[in-house]
Amino acid sequence: MVEIKRKKNETFDAMLRRFSRRFQSSGKQIESKRRRFHDSGMNKNRRRDSALRRVTKGAEYAYLMKTGQLKEEPKRRYGRR
Repeated sequence: MVEIKRKKNETFDAMLRRFSRRFQSSGKQIESKRRRFHDSGMNKNRRRDSALRRVTKGAEYAYLMKTGQLKEEPKRRYGRR
């Protein structure tokens, strides 16, 4: 953690400028941004499982549509409800 103490007769602006310079040079800002925006993502097994699930559900849906077991719903114009 960057720690700055106010010097005698130092203005707040000067202290803030000194703090921001020290904070930037310490690398804490870059480190915090890297941690905040890092996306670990899904691992390989979960990605594969979800892809397989999508493929099988799509095949089931296509089969039901072909055989007429699925009644067609009118397409919605304004998104999900």
